[in-house]
Amino acid sequence: MARYTGPKTKISRIFGEPILGNSKSLSKNSNPPGQHGAARKRKSLGEYALQLREKQKAKYTYGVLERQFRKTFEEAARLKGVTGENLIKLLEARLDNTVYRMGLTASRPEARQLVSHKHVTVNGEVVNIPSYQLKPGDIVGYAPKSVNSSSVLSKVRGKNPKFNWVDWNETEKKGTFISYPERESVPENIKEQLIVELYSK
Repeated sequence: MARYTGPKTKISRIFGEPILGNSKSLSKNSNPPGQHGAARKRKSLGEYALQLREKQKAKYTYGVLERQFRKTFEEAARLKGVTGENLIKLLEARLDNTVYRMGLTASRPEARQLVSHKHVTVNGEVVNIPSYQLKPGDIVGYAPKSVNSSSVLSKVRGKNPKFNWVDWNETEKKGTFISYPERESVPENIKEQLIVELYSK
């Protein structure tokens, strides 16, 4: 299963924000990576570089590699509505991202691992595909073998109430993907229109 396994802080320093989760070292050193760091004279980025940078940020944020990201974009382009907003909705509807949004893990990589290790069910069936696309009304829960596992439950951080497109019932250990989120509800700092412009070239 392909995924990014390189240094997280380096990626965060490229974009100047903790896109792969909280990083203590980012607060200590927010300079771009490289031998000369902030002392290196950098030219202002051109149009293509800005568009590419935004695509890379979205890929790293949601843990998607190039081929899968392009397929997701093509699907977003086929849907009715604004392509950029559709792209964010499809990325948010991934099973690993939804597990993260429900507060079952502290990060998306942890959520991806939880799904791939068969700890998660969708509508009662075990699903181990992190990119699985949820539909509104789908029920997400723990697999029977995991519902009482201390190692699995120890990852729970609790759902952020501002994520109103997902719900989690702590008593029943089940949650619902209520609907696709509106763009303004998604807090990620991604300029999706630049991604649309990049793929439209």
